[in-house]
Amino acid sequence: MFTGGAFVTASLASQDLLALARQTVAIEARAVAALAAQFDASLAPVVEALLRCKGHVLVAGAGTSHAVAQRLAHLLSCSGTPALCLDAADSLHGGSGAIRKDDVLYVISKGGCSAEINALVAIARQRGALVVAQTEAPDSPLGQMADLVLHIVAPADIDPFGMVATGSSLVNAAAGDALCVLLLRLRGYSRDQFAATHPGGAVGRQIASAHLEEDA
Repeated sequence: MFTGGAFVTASLASQDLLALARQTVAIEARAVAALAAQFDASLAPVVEALLRCKGHVLVAGAGTSHAVAQRLAHLLSCSGTPALCLDAADSLHGGSGAIRKDDVLYVISKGGCSAEINALVAIARQRGALVVAQTEAPDSPLGQMADLVLHIVAPADIDPFGMVATGSSLVNAAAGDALCVLLLRLRGYSRDQFAATHPGGAVGRQIASAHLEEDA
């Protein structure tokens, strides 16, 4: 019950709520920081595939991984790598027609066993697209079908019940962030190029203001 700024629960006092919230953020922060040590020699071929993609990078995932895929596709496009997010379920009802042989299908899947994801991957392979899997399970059906695998593992205790993908989604998103920064640097993608694709909102106004100051 929320009344006059006071939040009362039957199970947790205010201080307990604060402690749990802080503990959650601390656990997630440690997990994201530990991700740095997971990057190894398998990273370079993935970056190379995305860098040399002549079509679009098509990013897909199911459930929470779909939300991470949407974020990654947007940030890739912001960083100079043309990308779109595919809905895996919709792709099995005609949407897979967007896939071409010059594309890279980048799939995010924790266990690598999602039926709709693996069906999409099979179609992409038939169409000649290169498949990259970001997964905890390289030996899964997805890992076996993929051309390249980025092995990303989130700590077992980071998610409630080991199932609600709160922290693990952050770990997977951070791995995508690293790819975006690497690609941005490798392409020499400039602020002016970014400005051309982001004229709106507060960021657009900030860029326009910076240009006016430079021209003054």
